[in-house]
Amino acid sequence: MKKLKIGDLEKIREKARRTANLRQGKARAKITVHMGTCGIAAGAREILTALMKEIEKKKIKDVIVTTSGCAGLCSREPMATVEITGKAPVKYVDLDAAKMKKILVNHVLKGTVVKEYALAIGSERTY
Repeated sequence: MKKLKIGDLEKIREKARRTANLRQGKARAKITVHMGTCGIAAGAREILTALMKEIEKKKIKDVIVTTSGCAGLCSREPMATVEITGKAPVKYVDLDAAKMKKILVNHVLKGTVVKEYALAIGSERTY
């Protein structure tokens, strides 16, 4: 096994720091990938991986990526919810890596909801 050098450790630390910044803190947008058992079986891990790679590739710093459990719609998995500060959340369904990238570019970066993948706009909460 190759010995690690100081430079290697610094690269590992920086990558871990970037990943942590995407998962916590304040940002203008938050993307939640639903990772219940049904979501994982339907491909949610691939969605999450593709999303994280695209954010890193585009050097996006003001978007939080997080995960949640089951969203209750097993037949529509994989799903993700996009929340932009000051706007209603949007739940996207039947996703794959290409669809997730399109949502990132069009909704998160450009502010246009990708209606063909959107199930609902607004909160599930009742008051």
